[in-house]
Formats: sequence, C-alpha cells, structure tokens
Amino acid sequence: MTAAPGRDLVVGVDSGGSGLRIALARAEDGRVLETVTSREPVPTGAGGIDAGHLLERLLPAVDAMAHDGRDRGGERIVAVAVGAAGMATLGDRLRAELPGGLERAWGVRRLALAADAVTAYAGALGQRPGVVVAGGTGLIALGTDLSGWRRADGWGHLLGDCGSGAWIGRAGLEAAMRAYDGRRGGSAPLLARAEELFGPAAGLPAALYPRTDRPAVLASFAPEVAGRAVAGDPVAADILRRAARHVAEAAAAACPTGAPAEVALTGGLFAMGEPLLGPLREELALLLPDAREVPAAGDPTAGAVAIAVALAQEGLRLPEDPRLLQVTR
Repeated sequence: MTAAPGRDLVVGVDSGGSGLRIALARAEDGRVLETVTSREPVPTGAGGIDAGHLLERLLPAVDAMAHDGRDRGGERIVAVAVGAAGMATLGDRLRAELPGGLERAWGVRRLALAADAVTAYAGALGQRPGVVVAGGTGLIALGTDLSGWRRADGWGHLLGDCGSGAWIGRAGLEAAMRAYDGRRGGSAPLLARAEELFGPAAGLPAALYPRTDRPAVLASFAPEVAGRAVAGDPVAADILRRAARHVAEAAAAACPTGAPAEVALTGGLFAMGEPLLGPLREELALLLPDAREVPAAGDPTAGAVAIAVALAQEGLRLPEDPRLLQVTR
C-alpha cells in the first residue's frame, strides 16, 4: 500500500542502553507528531533482545500518541522502523517476533529492523553515500556507497571502541594510576580528579572491576580528561590526540571507495568540543583528504523515522543486510 498524504502514519523506534524513544510521524513528509522517551532500556536475555517486552511498551505508547488514530479519520500506521543496540548479535527474537506482533496489532507489514548504527547513519546523512562515526560510551563507524555497508570498530570496551568515551576515560584513569605509582606518562591533575570522584587511587580497581556498568563508569571520566586538557595538562591533551587518531582511522576504514565522501559525526562523544574536534579535523584531513565533513542532520530517532518514511513511500535506498538492516514489506 502507498501512503495516503496526510493520513498515514509511521513509527520510528530507537532502543539502546540509555533507554527507549518512540516517535510517531506523518508518512507523507516525516513530520514528527509526538515522541515518548523512557530511560528504562529494553532488557536482553539468553534469547537476545526481549521482543515481548518491547511490544508491551511500544504498542500502548503509540496507541496513546495516536489517540487510536487508526480508527479516527482513516489514519493508519503503514510502516515501522526499529533501531536497536545489539541488533546484529542479539536481534534474533526481534526478527522472529516483531513482524507478526505488529501485523496483529496494527495490520502493518512494512517493518525495518536496523542496528543502531544504521539509524544513526540515516539520521545523520539520510540516504546519501558517506560515512558516519557514532561516538558515545562506545564507538562505531559505518559507511555505504548504497550497494553495501562497511563497518569499523564497535567491538566493545575490551576489544575496541577505540577513541570512545570509555576509551578516553580508561586512558585518563591509567594516567592517574601512573602518577600514583611514579611511572612515566602519569598525570598528577588526573590523579587528583580521579581521587575526588572515586576515592583513594589504591581502591580504584576494587571499586571499578566488579561493576556491570564498567564502560559507562569509564566514560564518565572522559569529560575530566577534556577538562584537564583545556587547563594545560599535556598528558590529557595527548590522550585526546590519540583518541582523535583512532576515530579518524575508523572513519577511513568504513569510508566507501570511489567518489569523495561526506563524513558526519554523531553522538555525545563529540560534545567535548575543540579539545577533541581540533585534533580530529587534523587527522581526518590526513587520512581522508578528499572527504567533506558535514554536520549530522539528526539523531538515531530521526533516522528511524526517516527509514520508516522511505519504507512507506517505497523509496528505501539504504542497502539491506541480514545483520544491519532487515526489511519486510
């Protein structure tokens, strides 16, 4: 079915570690009518992301926003796009259960299930070729020439996420411990700040290692590294320079070959501003001299809405992929 102008609706969903965002929008032009945000993330169990829990929260939230619009004035939901952290490895239940659940509830068959990196891409660049680096606690780069996807990093704080908030925070705490020991590469300002936040340095391993939210705790120290860099600490400044090099390397690895590409940065990591962005621009100029940096047009929720609108209008051009973007029509 083709969307009826002004009457048909789409739903965009952004599900991640920081919570759940659901947006209701017009299928005609993507204009968002209302958004519901919850800080409670969708749980993950042995079978992956809990599809039943997501449906239990999604269906009543959308019905409330639409005021049962499917039965009023002929409005109906014609497409849904769900972007979820961990979709590639933990999305089996979503792929198995969401299509039937949405068709039973709303009669909608057009569904896009995407990794959160894909919705971040769509929010930042839309359906244009290029590369997007999504940086926060973790970090991933995703690029496309519209024929396939290229991914770099996003492997978690133990194996990768180089240059991310968790990486910067961990490097800052390592510099603090080096100062505590009297080793080279230590930073007394970072040691002082770490002890203000976490207590005596000798107790930091016991306070940090058992925590299940360890990446987030590490990332919470990243702004302190940026602050010490601005204040003139050369060790902190060097950490940010190394982080910038890692981010640029991920962008270069994911960038599509061929014509000059656009590069967009999205996520809270880049809110650090010039202490990180200054050296990052230098690194991007070295590794991607023909690329053009552009501002991200929107966030992952906007990207989910954009994918749902494109699906409703039969105009989705982003490449399908069994692990990154799966579409049913």
